[in-house]
Order: sequence, then structure tokens, then C-alpha cells
Amino acid sequence: MDYKGYLIDLDGTIYRGTEPIPAGKRFVEALQAKKQPFLFVTNNTTKSPQAVANRLADEFDIHVSPETVYTASLATIDFMHAAGKGNTFYAIGEAGLIDLILEAGFVWDEENPDYVVVGLDNYLTYEKVVKATLAIQKGATFIGTNPDKNIPTERGLLPGAGSVISFVETATQTPPIYIGKPEAIIMDKAVEKLGLTKADVIMVGDNYETDIQAGIRNGIDTLLVLSGFTKAEDVPLLPVPATHVLRSLDEWSF
Repeated sequence: MDYKGYLIDLDGTIYRGTEPIPAGKRFVEALQAKKQPFLFVTNNTTKSPQAVANRLADEFDIHVSPETVYTASLATIDFMHAAGKGNTFYAIGEAGLIDLILEAGFVWDEENPDYVVVGLDNYLTYEKVVKATLAIQKGATFIGTNPDKNIPTERGLLPGAGSVISFVETATQTPPIYIGKPEAIIMDKAVEKLGLTKADVIMVGDNYETDIQAGIRNGIDTLLVLSGFTKAEDVPLLPVPATHVLRSLDEWSF
């Protein structure tokens, strides 16, 4: 297919939890061999781009530079810089999110921050929610890293960032500005980073609600691969079909 660049999901597309997807590895290697521009676009905020690249190499033998990884954390930082509402923040999230925001020049403030950023936090406490709630009530801009309500794991569907964000939204009666897939904020920046136009790229992923909707809502062609979240029996029921649907990335023709 004649696309100049690829935006690619990770979990469920290139690997599945801790399990390799061999077709995903071959897909990335084919892009590298053809020198096709690509960017991994992930809603994961718990890991830095370097940590994501390290994991791909160590666990799945996929070797990419951290510059090919665009996370919801990076998109959040880009949004905060563009918004220009100040340089202080409070966050509910893990080190992968908080450290990146600090490295970008923002200053931690639990009392009167300009921004409150809420993402997935495996160490969530009631007091963290209290601080976020009070700051938003004082006028802080409320940012949600991504709307994923659940995370599929070997244990089952666990609460995702969207569930934590909903907690704060209910407490503040304030809707967040969402950053990650399927929102325009992360997709517009991802396309910009490839240096291409939306007409030139395709979004590749396994989750209709996030990956494929990210393309549909933002005028980008989509490739739904049935290796993860969305199943074959779901496809006939989808309200707007993906541009392409494959059982395996091995079926894709470059």
C-alpha cells in the first residue's frame, strides 16, 4: 500500500503483554529495511521512550531508537508548552510521567499548580486525589493523559488511566482535556513529528476504540489487526469500518 509513514500501536499490535507477536517484529523490520518513517504512538505513561525502546530490545528483540516512540506523556508535555498557562504542575501518575514533565522544565507544586495531570498510578492514594481535586477547584487546568478505562492483562481487565481520571472528574465536576488516543492532540503531534500530512500516513493498531478511532476521528487511514483487543466477530458490528482489516501484520503489502 502506498503510505509514506506509519503510526503504530504497541501492546496488542507489536507484542501482547509479555508475549511476543512474531508478525509485529517482522512488520517493524520490514519498515526499517524499506526506510519507511514510523512512530510508535502509545497511551502508556508509566515508561519513558528510552524505557520503551529498551523493553522492545530486551524482551522482543526489536531494535529501535527512543525517537521512534511517542507516548501520551510526551504529548501531554507538548500540550502544556503550547497552552502557555504557566510552568507549575501537580500529577497523579508514575515516575515515567512525572520525571519527563520535570525534565521538560515544569516545576512541581502541590498547592497552586497551573496544571493537574492525571494518568495511571499503581500507587494511587486518596490523598493524591484530594490534592488534585483541590488544585482543580482553585483553577488548575485539568489534563487526562488518556481515556483508557481498562488495561487488559493476564489477570483480566484492570482499571486504566481513564478510571483514575473519572474519579477526579466526579470529585471536581470538571471534564478533563484528554491527550492520548483517540484524541486529536496526540495524533496531530505524531503526524507532525513524521513530517508528513494525514493523507500520507496510516494508523496501525488492535483496538478499535483507541487506535482505529484515533484515525477515523482525525482523517487518517487505519489498519485494524486482529491480534489483540478487537476480535474478528466484532468487525461486522463496528459503526465505522477500518480502512483495512487483517488477521496478521504478515498479510500487509508494502
